[in-house]
Amino acid sequence: MSPTSPTGLRIKSPEQLVAESGADLEGHGLKRTMGLFQLVCFGVGAIVGTGIFVGLSDSVAEAGPAVAVSYVLAAVTCIFTAFSFAELGGAIPVSGSSYSFAYASLGERTAFLVGWCLLLEYGVSVSAVAVGWSQYLNELLNSLTGWELPTALSAGPGEGGVVNLPAVVVILLAATLLVRGIRESAGATAAMAVLKIGILLLFLAIAFSAFKDGNLAPFMGAGVSGVTAGASLAFFSFIGFDAVTTAGEEVRNPRRNIPLAIMICIGVVTLLYVAVALAAIGAIGSDAVADKPAALSLIVNQVTESTVGGGVIAFGAVVAIASVVLAVMYGQTRILMSMSRDGLMPRVFERVSPRTSTPVANTWIVAAVVAVPAAFSSLDVVVNLTTIGTLAIMVVVNIAVIALRRTNPGLRRTFRVPLYPLSPVLGVAFCLYLIWGTGWSTWLQFAVFVAVGAVVYALYGRGHSRLGRGEAPVSAGASRGA
Repeated sequence: MSPTSPTGLRIKSPEQLVAESGADLEGHGLKRTMGLFQLVCFGVGAIVGTGIFVGLSDSVAEAGPAVAVSYVLAAVTCIFTAFSFAELGGAIPVSGSSYSFAYASLGERTAFLVGWCLLLEYGVSVSAVAVGWSQYLNELLNSLTGWELPTALSAGPGEGGVVNLPAVVVILLAATLLVRGIRESAGATAAMAVLKIGILLLFLAIAFSAFKDGNLAPFMGAGVSGVTAGASLAFFSFIGFDAVTTAGEEVRNPRRNIPLAIMICIGVVTLLYVAVALAAIGAIGSDAVADKPAALSLIVNQVTESTVGGGVIAFGAVVAIASVVLAVMYGQTRILMSMSRDGLMPRVFERVSPRTSTPVANTWIVAAVVAVPAAFSSLDVVVNLTTIGTLAIMVVVNIAVIALRRTNPGLRRTFRVPLYPLSPVLGVAFCLYLIWGTGWSTWLQFAVFVAVGAVVYALYGRGHSRLGRGEAPVSAGASRGA
């Protein structure tokens, strides 16, 4: 294939991406061990965590009782984009996710910037999730023993502490499990996903038992702007469904199972989130929920007038959030593997251990990097950056569907976006609407981040690109090494 397309862009065809990754065979030294159930559990494991267990209180502070509408708005944004992810994930079942989708449709430069934003989405969200895990760990310790970790060791400098040690510990534990093998990681994620859904159902049963209609009034006291701001924060609760597509080379029958898993995950999570938001507000009122850490445990404690129920919720949250760290770190390593395979990142990231069939060095490097913001940053800062980065990626994925329909109409698609082209256009519109709600300071931070990515591509990626240098593709399994 020529390094450039007729349009002058460096585009790698879907067929080339699939062939290089071995996606229709065994994936690039990786093993196909996940079925549909495990993939759905992996998706739920990547989504349900800090966003609902911790972030709910932040969304309530913006939207009040109308936070349920905020979750619906965030869900609608995700559903339109989920259609696009499902179509592309079935057509190009490789580990690169939206990075690879952009490479096949919009060119290498755009793909690199998408990959750069994916590093932000996955890397920073791991840090945010780990910070939320630390909050619930303290809540669990308090309910069991009456003792908590001192603030100096359980919060970053911005929250009155010195270092968030539990956040670092959960990242290292996740990395240890990931390097052992995908079968072990998938099994652990499935078990934790089932447990977290059970815990949320328990919360619903307790909270709805104390539900009062009066707690929902005035329903939209913060106005439309409050609902929009709440939706921008609530969107963080849905981040992770795209991680399903990063498992393209380790899933059995990926062309069928990836689209199915994405749609099932979005449906299950949306129903859970809206129900939890309504139950939480209906039980004790929005003022009592807003800006409260470990909000779900607080609600259960108040309703049951005991710390036992809150302790159970805290335990579930500790497990739930740990599974998000595991699943999202997995996605991060697979994105880096795909970029490294293309020469856009150092080759250390594509090496797969012949003993465990996992990218060991890649995993430990990711763990070391994401542990730093987890140890020293506040949750609010990393959530906003992750949200805008993810929304920008979703814009590109929706555009990629339209571009590939035009340039490669004969591509094998096991799922097609319904109501095309209206659906991807609405996906772009909703994403831009939520980006508007993040505020100008977040726009500025994100603009700086993208500018740095453009410089990195110009100085390193463009010159090292295997496509640009006309190098032969890396065959599946060729990157095996220590």
